[in-house]
Amino acid sequence: MARPEKIRLGEILLQQELMTQAQLEFALSEQKRTGRKLGRVFVENGLVTEDQISIAMAKQLNIQFVDLKHFNIKPEVVRRLPELQARRFRALVLDERVDGFLVAMVDPTDLFAYDEIARILRGVVHLAVVNEDDLLASIDNLYRQTEAITDFARELGQELGDGNIDFGTLISSSGAEDAPVVKMLQSLFEDAVQVRASDIHIEPQERKLQIRFRIDGQLHLQTESEPKIANALALRLKIISEMDISEKRLPQDGRFVIRVRQQQIDVRISTMPTQFGESVVMRLLNQSGGMLNLDKIGMPPEMLQTFRSILQRPNGLVLVTGPTGSGKTTTLYGALAELNTEERKVITVEDPVEYRLPGINQVQVNEKIELSFARVLRAALRQDPDIILLGEMRDQETAQIGMRAAMTGHLVLSTLHTNDAVSTPIRLLDMGVPRYMVGTSLHAVLAQRLVRVICESCRELHHISNAEREWLAGEEQAKLNEASCHHGRGCAHCNGTGYRGRIGVYELLEMTNEVIEAAHHHDNSHFVKVARKQMLGKTMRSHALNLVYRGISTVSEAMRISNQIDE
Repeated sequence: MARPEKIRLGEILLQQELMTQAQLEFALSEQKRTGRKLGRVFVENGLVTEDQISIAMAKQLNIQFVDLKHFNIKPEVVRRLPELQARRFRALVLDERVDGFLVAMVDPTDLFAYDEIARILRGVVHLAVVNEDDLLASIDNLYRQTEAITDFARELGQELGDGNIDFGTLISSSGAEDAPVVKMLQSLFEDAVQVRASDIHIEPQERKLQIRFRIDGQLHLQTESEPKIANALALRLKIISEMDISEKRLPQDGRFVIRVRQQQIDVRISTMPTQFGESVVMRLLNQSGGMLNLDKIGMPPEMLQTFRSILQRPNGLVLVTGPTGSGKTTTLYGALAELNTEERKVITVEDPVEYRLPGINQVQVNEKIELSFARVLRAALRQDPDIILLGEMRDQETAQIGMRAAMTGHLVLSTLHTNDAVSTPIRLLDMGVPRYMVGTSLHAVLAQRLVRVICESCRELHHISNAEREWLAGEEQAKLNEASCHHGRGCAHCNGTGYRGRIGVYELLEMTNEVIEAAHHHDNSHFVKVARKQMLGKTMRSHALNLVYRGISTVSEAMRISNQIDE
């Protein structure tokens, strides 16, 4: 392919009638004022979309436009161009051909970038145009740190040798930022952020050190190294999280904040002594993403409208239930974001405080100094709050105080570990909460789970198995339609899993007059019957099946959720 010629983006958009002369002149003045690239000015001011710009350039230059979301990228080909140059030139090698390389670029008229890429690849470059956001997301996903982490682990193992090393001296010495242990941890965090991992597990085994990432709720092996480097990693992490480095026999908890790829990550760390060393688990909380809106968590519109109307009540108890890792905290923080106004005083009692919310009084529970949920909650009620978020109702005392607060003019939000919404009031009774209090204080129960979302890039029709067919046939709300079932075959965008991201499935039990009356009945089975009748067709199972038929999730994910509810 011939070397591209420099063209004017504004003129192309005018010629293809995607923009008026007045809009172009406005954008040019904005570019002069801000110093930003003209394409960015167009997009940020809503004049055109990134795809429109890319397609217009492809048409003008008579080259291919590639939608990276649906392109089967080969990681080994992509890495022919080093990450530094890929980011600098906004380019991605898509294919290696007999006559050269297919290279996708955001700006294919960048002559310097074209020449440099051709020099690095040592071959003929055939150009394609791509959307910038898609290209940057693909670079983040494809340029993994696995090889670098393995190299740093090997280097650290060589540095430690076979003798006894004073790790404290090693890590606190000058030039610590260049120490293999520091470089390995830095690469580990960068890789975890790139693949959207929620947790990092560092697990010493008898003959190896295993490092795994939890991505979309599933654990994936990241790397395996020599077991002797486990102590050095644990020690370094203890130092930065201000834990006791001399204590290896007892579990410890800590936290620290790091900055990775222009993102501020709050890390919660837990250590636990195991047979072959200290196991370390780190939860990564991205503080740069902003507060998640309730509109974006996947709740059905009708249910969301009801949930929002309940949140606007001046008092009452609203419970969000589900197992650990089901997204309860995300839902509660989304609710708080809407309730947090100048007219309301909001106090949260949490263990631990996961996200720092501006304008809200957040209290961290500390059992070591007897700062328990119940004690903080009593103190919080004397602080004249309008809304109280109670991290979890763990015992009878906390539950009763919370419910009394809901009866005396406060809106109380909390969580409980139950399988579904209907079993929650019964669980409160089992905890020793008086029946009248459950019927009077509890206004609603939202139960939820998370299901994995099919990867857009490799989504295809799914021929259901006999086991799936049998399960679907047994579901009342199931409309057996094989043509509407999809799955992901696995690609570079989803690390071969077929899934990318998660979405919530929900059910909402509103304590209507009929349900409250049933709750006062001494026969729990009568309450269950009335509650289930109200929720018919609006359960988590129904929601999960709906996602399957809309091609958002898979039958196997719906089955997994169903099995969790039945346990």
